[in-house]
Amino acid sequence: MSLIHVEHASKKFIIGGNEAIALKDVSLTVETGEFIAIVGQSGSGKSTLLSILGFLDRPTSGVYRFEDRSIQELSDDELAKIRNQSIGFVFQSFNLLPRTSVFENIARPLLYSRRVKPSLRKSIVEKSAENVGIAHRLSHTAEELSGGEKQRVAIARALVNNPKLILADEPTGNLDSKSGGIVMDLFARLHSEGRTVILITHETYTAQYASKIITLKDGLVEKEERPVREALPGEFQK
Repeated sequence: MSLIHVEHASKKFIIGGNEAIALKDVSLTVETGEFIAIVGQSGSGKSTLLSILGFLDRPTSGVYRFEDRSIQELSDDELAKIRNQSIGFVFQSFNLLPRTSVFENIARPLLYSRRVKPSLRKSIVEKSAENVGIAHRLSHTAEELSGGEKQRVAIARALVNNPKLILADEPTGNLDSKSGGIVMDLFARLHSEGRTVILITHETYTAQYASKIITLKDGLVEKEERPVREALPGEFQK
């Protein structure tokens, strides 16, 4: 069974009384454990597709099945529950609380989870921070960190609920090449450990970490391809 199956999905918006089509008849399949990069120019529909895959939006038409469940048949509350339990988000802008400690930033998803006992939160946060190499900064506030450290905190936060899927929207967009390489090596390692990762990027070197690249153009899937070989951890650091 595929983790994700999208069939003939389209998304339309009404802007200023005019209809704008962000996605047109998009079909794709994501298997458990895949690392997929979605690439394309600004306005190609990448962010719209990621919002749909992460249950932040719904397609206007077409089918989206997650673990063989159609999201069209689920209520907003049901989608929110699946989103909290099964998906970890990583954003370009980090989305951290600047004056809050790294520990508290990582722990935030656990506050909304009924699956984790409060007594276990500390050990889960510490393990997640250690997994991304940021455990030594747990007592610091987010505003005291470098950009690369902030993104590692964001990844640790995405991992605390042990999600089935990690969605990353331009995760290296605000980083220098060295920090970006460290973050991408981390995604490569998570993928090698069996995580399913979907990454939006406009950077060629970043996309080369993926096992499959999907190119969008004007809301359409222009092509799907596999890199000649997958990147190895550390290979693309600069």
